[in-house]
Amino acid sequence: MVCAKKWIFVLAVLMVSFCWYNMRRMALHPSLVFHCNSQLTSSSQFDLLKQDFLHRMLYEKPNVLSPPRSDVLMMTPWFAPIVWNGTYNIDILNTQFHQKNVSIGITIFAIKKYTVFIKTFIETAEKFFMVGYEVNYYVFTDRVGDIPNITLGEGRQLVILEVPSYNRWQEVSMRRMEMIRDHSRQRFVNEVDYLVCVDVDMRFSDDVGVEILSHSFGTLHPGYYAASRTSFTYERRQQSTAYIPTDEGDFYYAGGYFGGTVEEVYKLSNFCHNAMMTDKGNNIEAIWQDESYLNKYFLYHKPTKILSPEYLWDNNYEAPAFLKRRRFVAVPKNHDAIRNKRALRDYSRNK
Repeated sequence: MVCAKKWIFVLAVLMVSFCWYNMRRMALHPSLVFHCNSQLTSSSQFDLLKQDFLHRMLYEKPNVLSPPRSDVLMMTPWFAPIVWNGTYNIDILNTQFHQKNVSIGITIFAIKKYTVFIKTFIETAEKFFMVGYEVNYYVFTDRVGDIPNITLGEGRQLVILEVPSYNRWQEVSMRRMEMIRDHSRQRFVNEVDYLVCVDVDMRFSDDVGVEILSHSFGTLHPGYYAASRTSFTYERRQQSTAYIPTDEGDFYYAGGYFGGTVEEVYKLSNFCHNAMMTDKGNNIEAIWQDESYLNKYFLYHKPTKILSPEYLWDNNYEAPAFLKRRRFVAVPKNHDAIRNKRALRDYSRNK
């Protein structure tokens, strides 16, 4: 036994000496290189790559000198497309995304009395949102018992995530980023490829498909798409981590519609939550809560795609001529009624 241990020790010393000797040779003779046979026989991970192939399709030829829309901006200075009606072919996109077998998660927050909006939201989403794809509706709520039973299509499911409530609606708004971040890390990354994060007090009124999907995307706010950057309601106090100077800014993004891959949504929500907590520690609350931090993030982490106001509209605004479709619109509501129990019951019965 002792003899065996001695031989093991001697062998280890010899191996260390040999490695040290070769390292010294390489240091003293930098021109010394190892030559390998160029005839590689080992397998490669590239052998497992799958070729994407589009089947035969008939559609109008793209015209380089005649853009599909000349009345709106279609591309940002950093080459991110702005999605408008008429700027894409959904059949081509569907073929591409179906080959990738993507799944989509959509998050909504139904805190306190906002559970009243869930039925309309999901029923209209079943008609217009990502039809033909696997979809998880992630409903964050503090009132699990108020969630209605809704029949969903094949490959689509309702996932109820119970979360705490907060006294102030501003606090609810700010905590959304924390909840999205934590669930992205712990759950969403294992279940879906893309996340779409929207407000619940909305309804789908036209098709919303894979044309919106990208690494990261934001949506032009319907009230500020044509405004100058000095008119944007960014956070202007320098003490806040959401601060944006008056001479900076690309667009004003709506806090009620953003998304991307789960990884990118995690990065975004993590940044926003940490910034909020820093401000909270200094007794500062950004002017528009999570929306203010979202705009700060997208200023310095440019989104790879931007959705036009077609994808987030409020019919209280006068519709401009270039707005060809209204895909996702705010539900008419009385904010005071939502805070009043009796009025809320009347609203729910009328729905």
